Amino acid sequence: MAGHWQLRFSEEMVTGNEALIGRKHLLVAITRVRNESLLLPDTLDHLGKQVDAILAYDDASTDDTVELLRAHPKVALIVANQEWEEDVAARKLAEGRHRGLLLDLAREKLPHDWILCFDPDERVTGDVRGFVSGLDADACDAVRVKLFDAYMTPDDHAPYISGRALLDFRRFFGPEQRDILMLWRNRPEIVFAEGHGRTPVGMNHVKTDLYCQHYGKSLSVAHWEETCDYYIRHFPFDTYGKKWTERKGRAIHTQSDFGRPLHEWGETLFANAVPL
Repeated sequence: MAGHWQLRFSEEMVTGNEALIGRKHLLVAITRVRNESLLLPDTLDHLGKQVDAILAYDDASTDDTVELLRAHPKVALIVANQEWEEDVAARKLAEGRHRGLLLDLAREKLPHDWILCFDPDERVTGDVRGFVSGLDADACDAVRVKLFDAYMTPDDHAPYISGRALLDFRRFFGPEQRDILMLWRNRPEIVFAEGHGRTPVGMNHVKTDLYCQHYGKSLSVAHWEETCDYYIRHFPFDTYGKKWTERKGRAIHTQSDFGRPLHEWGETLFANAVPL
């Protein structure tokens, strides 16, 4: 394939809906996943209403993630990696490479105007397709989306069940606002490098708009504990391990992890937003 990033020996291209390949699209989505079979049915159905096509990098899943991706009509291509990278530093560097590979694929196989870079536990609210269609080409080439964490509370902590709508699944959110670059135009100067994570470089005019519900902290008590253990075991203690050690056993919240009041999704939350 053409482009900066190339497939490695442990990676193979898996074709989904071939009818999407080679056609011109307005909005194409890319994602990097591992063992996401719990969320994927709803994630793909939700996104399928907004985007024209989806490309995914599967990082050595041990569940049926690849099969779920391949079966969905909006998934065009999957890069299936067969070898899980144990080294934490190497895995961190690979995040940019994986997404760069997907971006190269999108440009080669799925001509498009806009890219949406998403994680399966995120739900961007509103009409994303209509929003990007209305953006002036000279005034904006990328969009940061305002993301808020959902929390489990004493009266709202039943575990998420596959197939249920994740959008508005939880009632309360923390006011901490992270502006995540999720959308950008198909311009050759916008690229990923190793270590870039989910944020490429090369944008000149970045707009902050739209909202996103993030459910990484609120799928279930069991998932919370698994998340704590993951960060404790696989990330530097000073930056991640210490705070996640302190969070173990504290999945149910009456305030945010930063000690602030929780709010229902809507204008009160947005009015009390605290940028991070």
